[in-house]
Amino acid sequence: MRIVILILLLFLVNQSFSQSSFYFYDKEVKPGTKQHFKIPITDNATTSFIPITVFCGIQDGPTLGITAGVHGYEYPPILAGQKLIQSINPKSLKGVVILVQIANLGSFKGRSPFVNPLDGKNLNRVFPGNSNGTITDRIANFIVTNVITKSDYFLDAHAGDASEDLMPYSAYYSNSSLKKESDRGKEMAKSLLFDHIIIFNTDGKKYMNKNDLSLYCSAEAFKRGIPSVDIECGKLGTTPNKLVAKIESGILNMLRFLGMNIISAETKIKDEYLFIKDRTYQSSKSDGIFYPSKKSGDYVKKGMKIGIITDYFGQVKETIFAKSNGIILLIVGTPPVNKGETILTIGKI
Repeated sequence: MRIVILILLLFLVNQSFSQSSFYFYDKEVKPGTKQHFKIPITDNATTSFIPITVFCGIQDGPTLGITAGVHGYEYPPILAGQKLIQSINPKSLKGVVILVQIANLGSFKGRSPFVNPLDGKNLNRVFPGNSNGTITDRIANFIVTNVITKSDYFLDAHAGDASEDLMPYSAYYSNSSLKKESDRGKEMAKSLLFDHIIIFNTDGKKYMNKNDLSLYCSAEAFKRGIPSVDIECGKLGTTPNKLVAKIESGILNMLRFLGMNIISAETKIKDEYLFIKDRTYQSSKSDGIFYPSKKSGDYVKKGMKIGIITDYFGQVKETIFAKSNGIILLIVGTPPVNKGETILTIGKI
């Protein structure tokens, strides 16, 4: 079988390319090749760059945009991107893949959860960005202008940040006025091979209005009519190899589903998926120390005890009870807790 595949690959390589060169950042990426870019970003006060890999296939096809490291402390998607450098073969690719290896390099280098320490902003709350703003605004603007607007499909990969005990899942955007794009996104989310799929229902959401900020990276793509999915895989700033591999294999399977792998057309699909339409968010009413008695992935019933918050002398200030039935998607997994912050998200299955 391996010999047959090699013969087929050589045959394809020796044929005249039907894919045109792809131009990115005013540079040519020739058919059957990949090229790395270090995109400088500056707001005159601070300077950074975005590492991006562009894969140009040997046949015409769609363009898939992928972002990792929008939050630089979310490591598994970033490491999966490093693996995809080798596992996406442009000589067996139909179309183009634009892979943003680390969108928020300032956060990554500074080991900074949630925000870019260069300006204190959360990159996933400023889209579509601003070419005249601070460095985080300009990063968002570059991604929109040079990745999202060039994409036919879009994927944003995340994980649980430093304090977040998060269970793995995929998600897709849905809107009743974008049915074709919503349906395509659903199938893309299934092809990522996660057991649980969250539906981001955007009907009535303010960020879908033309003149309002979309805030989120993948929401900006969907707002522009691009089928869009998310990955959430990893937690607490850790780097388990099995989760890195899960992200990598899921993305490669999605490439097959999109018809972008001309060697292998076989797409894996799970027998069953659990879809989550609604989520319940619970916030702390107190500052203090959080002692959870549950973890991500646990099923809970309304009224079930989730944990306690004490003051800094061990006195209980608040007992947390589940406000709905469902599965814990995310729970704070480190001791510090601040009044008003989300400490628990329950998905209603």
